[in-house]
Amino acid sequence: QEQLVESGGGLVQAGGSLRLSCATSGRTFSSYAMGWFRQAPEKEREFVAAINWSGGRTYYTDSVKGRFTISRDNAKNTVYLQMNSLKPEDTAVYYCAAVSKYTIRIPTTTQEYDYWGQGTQVTVSS
Repeated sequence: QEQLVESGGGLVQAGGSLRLSCATSGRTFSSYAMGWFRQAPEKEREFVAAINWSGGRTYYTDSVKGRFTISRDNAKNTVYLQMNSLKPEDTAVYYCAAVSKYTIRIPTTTQEYDYWGQGTQVTVSS
């Protein structure tokens, strides 16, 4: 059974940093793109960042460029999201996601992802 388990969320002051991890199991996700999404209360789930299978290509939403970094360690079956210079508007539940087939372009919409974690809460206080 495929599983994605996020960890690393928490409460941090504005300007601080957090590192989210997404551990995968039950399937070889190392061959496929993976991404991070977030959902704030009463808002739709939105794309944050994604990475191709090798880690050689990444893509970010404009609001996190220069502050967040997505990376992966395929030997450890884990994807990371390093979040620096956090802002109150980054407060949300963060979800890890994976696709189930190879794609040339990096997927950026929820519909393109097939597997999801349960989410981890990130709260940034002002």
